[in-house]
Amino acid sequence: MHIVYLGLGSNLGDREMNIRRAIEMIGEQAGIVEAQSALYYSEPWGFESEHGFVNAVVRISTTLTPHRLLDVTQRIEQQLGKTARHATERPNSKSQTSNLNSITYHDRPIDIDILLYDDLTINTPRLKIPHPLMQERPFVMEPLKQILEEK
Repeated sequence: MHIVYLGLGSNLGDREMNIRRAIEMIGEQAGIVEAQSALYYSEPWGFESEHGFVNAVVRISTTLTPHRLLDVTQRIEQQLGKTARHATERPNSKSQTSNLNSITYHDRPIDIDILLYDDLTINTPRLKIPHPLMQERPFVMEPLKQILEEK
């Protein structure tokens, strides 16, 4: 089994319900949810919006590979209403290091990020682990810290 930390965020619709439902679906489709943080309320990060975010972090154990887990979390996002218009826009670059400053964010009903996967480091155009911006985001680090302290 692999230990994975996932960050969740929602700023459209019933934000709390979106987070709760995403956690349920993660447990059904991705692995065993071993721990979850309290809900964390934050302002939009990296873009302007009138809609505040609800965030959480979960720790799961899974048999899925990192890329398979990414497929599953993206499918859950779609099942909960995330569409192409909600997706983060990244520069079209074939290099493995994209310019993180040129990313465009949008409101979304749910977003699920793979923060940590065991002690792996992955740096591909499709997947970066550890999540490259997590340490800059209090709405990720505070809930993550809460789970890590409970261990």
